[in-house]
Amino acid sequence: MSMAIEHLQAMEQGKLRADLNIIAQWITPGSKVLDLGCGDGTLLAYLRDQRNVQGYGLEINPYNIEACVEKDINVIQADLNDGLAEFFADNSFDYVIMSQTLQATQQPDLLIEEMLRVGREGIVTFPNMAHWRARYQLALRGIMPVTRNLPNQWYNTPNVHLCTLNDFEVLCQKHHIRILQRTVVDHSHRQGSFLMNLFPNLLGEIAIYRFTREL
Repeated sequence: MSMAIEHLQAMEQGKLRADLNIIAQWITPGSKVLDLGCGDGTLLAYLRDQRNVQGYGLEINPYNIEACVEKDINVIQADLNDGLAEFFADNSFDYVIMSQTLQATQQPDLLIEEMLRVGREGIVTFPNMAHWRARYQLALRGIMPVTRNLPNQWYNTPNVHLCTLNDFEVLCQKHHIRILQRTVVDHSHRQGSFLMNLFPNLLGEIAIYRFTREL
């Protein structure tokens, strides 16, 4: 099932997709939020209506921008690879969110730095390249993984910088970023079992991180 279909089903049921609901629970009511690659604005609309959040979105797809406008979401058409300096000053937001977009950017390390320049905290989600299905295909079949969460072939994937949980945490250490919360979910965005929480880098399909700058 595609993420677009899951979004529509969640909207029809009056609730968020499970991973977005996790993000929503991390957001303090009344805060100011920037959503990078905000899609059709579903998360921002929910945060506005349910948590009294003042939200802004950056999105490049014109159809998604039209959907955001219909939801009365403040949205700017922009390419995240060009950075945020043109649009936002330092410390403009309480939270900067980037859901399932990090791996498709040209320089994810610089974009994470930008997230913490304009926001007090950052939240990202990304597919975990170290999930056991991906490891199996690389180790035993010698091919680039194609999984439920990474459905494209190597030659037509939009993902240019895939990583693992361990990769991301090493990057955070290098850039003096403190991880505040971490969880992993499966392809259906359900939170992990005991084993998934015990071995997140092996069994987690999607990683969700909340982080801030080290003091």
